[in-house]
Amino acid sequence: MAKTSKTQDNLNTGISGANSKKVADALNQVLADEFVLYTKTLKFHWNIEGRDFHALHLFLDDQYNQLQTIIDSVAERVRKVGHFAIGSMKEFLAEASLKEHAATTAVAESMLAELVSDHDALIRKTRTLIDDFDKKYDDKGSSDFITGIMKEHEKMAWMLRSSVPNAK
Repeated sequence: MAKTSKTQDNLNTGISGANSKKVADALNQVLADEFVLYTKTLKFHWNIEGRDFHALHLFLDDQYNQLQTIIDSVAERVRKVGHFAIGSMKEFLAEASLKEHAATTAVAESMLAELVSDHDALIRKTRTLIDDFDKKYDDKGSSDFITGIMKEHEKMAWMLRSSVPNAK
């Protein structure tokens, strides 16, 4: 679990300090996965080749820009619950459950299918956090927030699946 420090001892929003820390830790793990997915999407955007280059290049441009917005909102949510967001590559890689794509070849459909798989993993993770934030940690705001993040990943995964027919 990510180590977060309380930034405000007088935070009085109706969520206990222990619960806000658990929420912040979970959000920091989501943040790490979002950053890994963002980096992978950006790498694929840079290295796309083939007959559909232009369309896929623009498509991945949209996807990594959406992920950049998600990353910022997750980090801000960590701050809203009273903790610091992680932000170094070392922290992201230590906390992430998603794995980097290490190959240095041109992007193929199989790599786009990898993005689908990563989005699906984030959908499963956020789906679990919706109830955890609400029921375990008494934080309906973070539950609502993570629901929105899940919906964004559902849309992005659907768009990828529709672009890459063999992606599962």
